[in-house]
Amino acid sequence: MAAVDDLQFEEFGSAATSLAANPDATTVNIEDPGETPKHQPGPPRGSGREEDDELLGNDDSDKTELLAGQKKSSPFWTFEYYQTFFDVDTYQVFDRIKGSLLPIPGKNFVRLYIRSNPDLYGPFWICATLVFAIAISGNLSNFLIHLGEKTYHYVPEFRKVSIAATIIYAYAWLIPLALWGFLMWRNSKVMNIVSYSFLEIVCVYGYSLFIYIPTAILWIIPQKAVRWILVMIALGISGSVLSMTFWPAVREDNRRVALATIVTIVLLHMLLSVGCLAYFFDAPEMDHLPTTTATLNQTVAAAKSS
Repeated sequence: MAAVDDLQFEEFGSAATSLAANPDATTVNIEDPGETPKHQPGPPRGSGREEDDELLGNDDSDKTELLAGQKKSSPFWTFEYYQTFFDVDTYQVFDRIKGSLLPIPGKNFVRLYIRSNPDLYGPFWICATLVFAIAISGNLSNFLIHLGEKTYHYVPEFRKVSIAATIIYAYAWLIPLALWGFLMWRNSKVMNIVSYSFLEIVCVYGYSLFIYIPTAILWIIPQKAVRWILVMIALGISGSVLSMTFWPAVREDNRRVALATIVTIVLLHMLLSVGCLAYFFDAPEMDHLPTTTATLNQTVAAAKSS
């Protein structure tokens, strides 16, 4: 049995003294809980690079791509391959819709809401809802304008649904495809240009169209001034989302090319909103054309008989 003296605590000197006596000894430094640890200063980073990482999310995108590469990808002809495009919950969809309605200046929509998990669920149903909102609101607007006229007979214009679907889905897919190809081409010409994936661009365009759903419903109001005010508000909100999203990706390019790209994006978006308003709500009605034609024929027949 060990003696009592062998179980007593022994005070040691400082680490420097112990190392001087035994250079090969291993020491462990235990800091005092109340002492603030001292960090070694890291290598300085340029403020411009930090700003680029904040706006474009380079670190997050690298991690996302690394994790995506570790996942087992299914063949494109299988259902599992397309199921990943709709792997999103209700909270994420609502959060992205809120982000498209309340754009934050200086913040990138892709980095804040999309890059971790781009989806097609939200853009698909937003476009589908917008199609029916425009078509139904256009029919109701036509009905309210001619309400009370004895010679007017309301006939539902179902062709507006197909026309609206063609316009909305063509815009939501063809414009992102062209923009994605342009960014890929500029990325091969100019270094340090961060290019978005095609799915991310489609996602941004799809969610940016959500503001037009309540706008199309309010277009039922038969006042041109109110309609144009609403379209300008919607254009300002959705155009801001697109501009703040794609400007960081092209600002390192030639100044004229970067400005021309953003201006083209905004002009195409303006053409969509103004075109829908002008065609589905402010287009001249042709409902009285048969009556006018019949009256003209009767006048001609009366002139010949006389």
